[in-house]
Amino acid sequence: MKRNLAIVVHRLLSVAFYLVSFYSLASGAEIVGPEMTLQNNEIYVTTSLSLEEKHLQELRNGIAKELRVYIDLFRVWKMWPDEFVLGTSLIRTLKCDPVKSEFIATSYDGSTITEKRFKSFESMTKWALSINELKLTNIRELEPGIHFVRVTVESKIRKLPPVIGYFIIFLSENEFKISKDSLYFSIGAVK
Repeated sequence: MKRNLAIVVHRLLSVAFYLVSFYSLASGAEIVGPEMTLQNNEIYVTTSLSLEEKHLQELRNGIAKELRVYIDLFRVWKMWPDEFVLGTSLIRTLKCDPVKSEFIATSYDGSTITEKRFKSFESMTKWALSINELKLTNIRELEPGIHFVRVTVESKIRKLPPVIGYFIIFLSENEFKISKDSLYFSIGAVK
């Protein structure tokens, strides 16, 4: 009896995990890049996000979107999982008022809030969905080795209360969550 119950629970968990994974894969959003450049011993990251037409249409209709962007530096290990070295995050908020033709985007990096007003929807999305040459760190502060940058973008669902994930663990609080890794690059003398 206990074995049958364990099998049923395992199958239900597998189906729930599959559905949640499928939902996040079917989002249609895509990360372009990330590309890194090394200038004057500094790592700069450039990346952008392309949204699905459904998300763009929601924005045009006046539904605000909050995008959380995480840019993390990892060190590659052969026998161990990759090591998180450092990271930074940005919160980009996009708001449109179709009646007044107002397009407002804000960016928060943990210490500074930047708010911009735009004349067109396209110029707002171009600014808000791209990150150009974000200074990540100085390579002199890093251990020698092979590294890569992981960019993760998530969009929260506005219709659900923020604590719903604590009570219903199988229901995602994210509209989508995607990540993409850069190419490997080496810093210092690699053993």
